[in-house]
Amino acid sequence: MPEIILASASQYRAELLRKLHLDFISCGSNVDETPLPGESPELLAKRLSQAKAEALSAMYPNHLIVGSDQVAVCGNELLSKPGDRTQAIRQLKMQSGQTVRFYTGICVLNSATGHYLNDIDICSVHFKTLSDSQIERYVDLEKPFDCAGSFKSEGLGIALFSRIEGDDPNALVGLPLIKLTGLLARFGIDVI
Repeated sequence: MPEIILASASQYRAELLRKLHLDFISCGSNVDETPLPGESPELLAKRLSQAKAEALSAMYPNHLIVGSDQVAVCGNELLSKPGDRTQAIRQLKMQSGQTVRFYTGICVLNSATGHYLNDIDICSVHFKTLSDSQIERYVDLEKPFDCAGSFKSEGLGIALFSRIEGDDPNALVGLPLIKLTGLLARFGIDVI
């Protein structure tokens, strides 16, 4: 069985992949995440997940490389990682009372053959109508500055939502494990 590489330096994605009890190495990949003109969020997430896997193929030439990328959209605005308190508060105010769509691309690349498979998970998050003080309290407690959409659904961020629609709650954190186990099985790796 080829060794598995997670093409990410994200502690959140690594924690999710550990749930599958697979041995793997995490390695971040440096990929330009700028959307192409006219590119849909779904295609952007798929393209970036593949690009992240391919970026590590020379370094890991006989491996299965897992790339994942998440694109969040509120209205017509792509939500990036906020980076700081001000931007996190701005994003959460925009999302208050709205539905936000999360597109999480997943790609498994066999770097020895160049063969890859990819898929996408789409999740809709319905936000409660939030007061400014609720938003500021949440941001000050969790400091979600490295999370697309400015929340951590695996933590206190779950209190921001009225409901979630999707097939895999792990996808919202950044790695769709249901889709991943299906792709790995097609490469001959059965998790259980």
